[in-house]
Amino acid sequence: MHSESLSFIFLNACIINNFVLSMFLGICPFLGVSGKFETASRMGLAVIFVMLVSSSSAYGLNLLLAKYDLEFLRLICYIAVIASSVQLVEMFIKKFSPALFRSLGIFLPLITTNCAILGLALFHTAKEYNFVQCLVYAVGAGLGFTLALVIMSGLREKLELADVPGVVRGAALTLILAGILSMAFMGFAGLGGS
Repeated sequence: MHSESLSFIFLNACIINNFVLSMFLGICPFLGVSGKFETASRMGLAVIFVMLVSSSSAYGLNLLLAKYDLEFLRLICYIAVIASSVQLVEMFIKKFSPALFRSLGIFLPLITTNCAILGLALFHTAKEYNFVQCLVYAVGAGLGFTLALVIMSGLREKLELADVPGVVRGAALTLILAGILSMAFMGFAGLGGS
């Protein structure tokens, strides 16, 4: 077991090794939902919830699979848990916030195929975190994901008011912004120590 402090695990998942801006996981919702602040922040909350459920379920599944020497089933079990938790979130949002459900559109079911969610389960299993460390890692990764979405949505909303040359409008400008944000987050890599 690793004896990393909980604060380091949180900081590492949230900022130092941000899933979107440092590891480039979860790019689809990052580019697709980050147009408006309200949508981005709510998508971030949904991802945090799915990450928490998936992380805690993956921890329990990993213990069960290891007990019976069935580690080769780890990936398929994680995918089933992630798909189930996304369905739960989707039904909840559809019931209690139909407007948000419509605004998230196709990107809500895409959480199921979001590689950041699967990466979270695989990373904390590989790092042999205990249950509390798994939960802290999930919250840190989810907040880091939300942070990336919110920063990008703020930049994109500001740029709607700017006079941007036609050559870089739309997807080109979004990708340029994502690259600059990623380079900015590379500056946090030194916080991780050796």
